[in-house]
Amino acid sequence: MTKTAIVVYSDPASKSEEALGRIFNAMFVAYELKEKKQDVALIFQGTGVRWAAELVNPEHPAHALFQAVEDTVVGVCGGCADVFGATDDAQASGLSLIRNKAIPGTNGIIDLSAYLDDGYRILTF
Repeated sequence: MTKTAIVVYSDPASKSEEALGRIFNAMFVAYELKEKKQDVALIFQGTGVRWAAELVNPEHPAHALFQAVEDTVVGVCGGCADVFGATDDAQASGLSLIRNKAIPGTNGIIDLSAYLDDGYRILTF
């Protein structure tokens, strides 16, 4: 079976159409792969960790799609949330903060290399 990790780096704080387009497209792919019963992991990394607080808001235009793919969300990179000031918002969203890889200068990040080791292809948005 095909396995895909979808990593969102786009920053909602930019308030750009590009950032909104990237999150929609990331979730479109997650939705399509989920429909095909493929293994999909949606990950929020870098400034993309800020999406956690945005997508749980019922007023956000991507909220309905987020609800449809929420079960594919692995979590939010904890070290990135710390660096980009999104830890409290990420925790409040109910998504998991992941810190499974020790990296100097952080409290731990999501280990993307583990997905490669496990045969995932990685898409970035």
